[in-house]
Amino acid sequence: MLEVLFLAWDKGFRKVKVECDNALLVELLLSAGGASNNLLELWLLHQAIFRVEGGDCCEWIGVICQNSTGHVNQLHLTSPLSEPDFFAPYVEWEAYYNSMLGGNINPSLLELKHLSSLDLSNNNFSNIHIPKFLGVLGSLTHLNLSQAGFQGAIPQNLGNLSKLQYLDLRGDTMYRWDIKVKSLQWVSGLSSLQYLDLSGADLSKATDWLQVTFKHPSLLELHLSNCGLEDDPSPISVNSTKSLVILDLSLNRFSSVPKSIFSLHGLMSIDISENSLEGPIPDYFGNISFLKVLDLRSNSLNSSIPNSMYSLYHLQFLSLGDNQLQGIISSAIGNFSSVTHLDLSHNDMLEGRLPTSLEYLCKLKEMDLSYNKIDGGISKILQSLSRCRSGSLESLDMADNQLSGHLTDQLGQFKNLSYLSLAQNKISGPIPSSIGELWSLKFFDVSKNQLNGQIPLSIGELSSLKFFDVSENQLNGTFPLCFGQLESLETLDFGYNLLEGVVLEPHFSHLTRLTTLKASHNRLKFEPNSS
Repeated sequence: MLEVLFLAWDKGFRKVKVECDNALLVELLLSAGGASNNLLELWLLHQAIFRVEGGDCCEWIGVICQNSTGHVNQLHLTSPLSEPDFFAPYVEWEAYYNSMLGGNINPSLLELKHLSSLDLSNNNFSNIHIPKFLGVLGSLTHLNLSQAGFQGAIPQNLGNLSKLQYLDLRGDTMYRWDIKVKSLQWVSGLSSLQYLDLSGADLSKATDWLQVTFKHPSLLELHLSNCGLEDDPSPISVNSTKSLVILDLSLNRFSSVPKSIFSLHGLMSIDISENSLEGPIPDYFGNISFLKVLDLRSNSLNSSIPNSMYSLYHLQFLSLGDNQLQGIISSAIGNFSSVTHLDLSHNDMLEGRLPTSLEYLCKLKEMDLSYNKIDGGISKILQSLSRCRSGSLESLDMADNQLSGHLTDQLGQFKNLSYLSLAQNKISGPIPSSIGELWSLKFFDVSKNQLNGQIPLSIGELSSLKFFDVSENQLNGTFPLCFGQLESLETLDFGYNLLEGVVLEPHFSHLTRLTTLKASHNRLKFEPNSS
């Protein structure tokens, strides 16, 4: 038999016939009408079909066949290019959008009787609904239509896919809801479902979302971020299943944590960040003993950190930043011996000295306590953090607090530290020469302190350094030539100090990546070469 693919061409249609070794008939029709009507052909070009007559479809990129029968088992037709950086040039964005499939999806896809996995994510099927006939693909175990531009209602007959284990229907943006859902009752028919992501879909009218998802017998992972969910005015007690392991309810409108969550004792990850949670942090979190990830950042929680939370011995990621937490940090924080990421930043009212029990956080990689009122000596904090000698710490941000004291040579012990911000504190004394031992350092900001002395020559050893800010201190001496060795440097700010002397071109001879230089309010004189 022949494989026949009708592909949309710039002008009209073109039929390409390819003989497959497995003699399976595959008819896939994407008709023109979308913004990118030649994109299936672009995909076929990747297969080099036009250069090799009679190629085996099982060797095409994105096609996976069963070894024993040769039946097409999986289709992965996601965009081949990843989304460019926001500041990427226009040509990269154009190539990205041109790499997307578009147009309409024809029911001829149903000819793939043995299809178990279909991935059409990251494409541009704008202005069309999710095809109802997908609910007839009874062999599907994985369906990914995320960020593909689909609009309208989710077909209820998707609930007929009793073998489906993975369903991802994430929307395109944070700012609009193209997918509308009035009820999630159809999810109950997905008896094998383990993973469900409806993030970015409008569930504001789906009042049954909690009863359906929390009672689902096989569901392990649930993502309902940015779905317009809010508090139920007449909350119903739900006899929750014990299966859920990962729960994401971020970017919704909750003012309180849904109480049914606390009956999900098997949860290992909870994300309720960027809601409108207010009042104290519920003690009930301490009962979810296997919890590894807890993200409550960007809410309006206004209590101290409850003692019950310190009993979460398995916790690895804790983010309580951007709330209104207050009080001191308990010495029980030493119980977080498994934590790798700790964020208590932007609470403004966390105060007092950090307990020495920080020394037990031996797996810590990132700690952000910035924008609080924490005081005490910086040397004692660094001493506590260095006692494990594990070298795991990669990022430390304690900017905008009330830290005092001197930086000591202990700083050089953090060999994997790539980010250090101690800006806007009351730290005095010189920058220790041991800073030159931080070979991984990329970001260094100690601006707006009371540092004095000379900038150490060991700065020249920091070959990875991109950002260096020592502005608004009392540093003196000359501007060292060693800065000319920092070829990765992009931002250099030493303004508002007491530096003096002559600055020559060799200071900057190798700084080819430097985009920002601030040196005002010193006593420096620049002398360019005569040439």
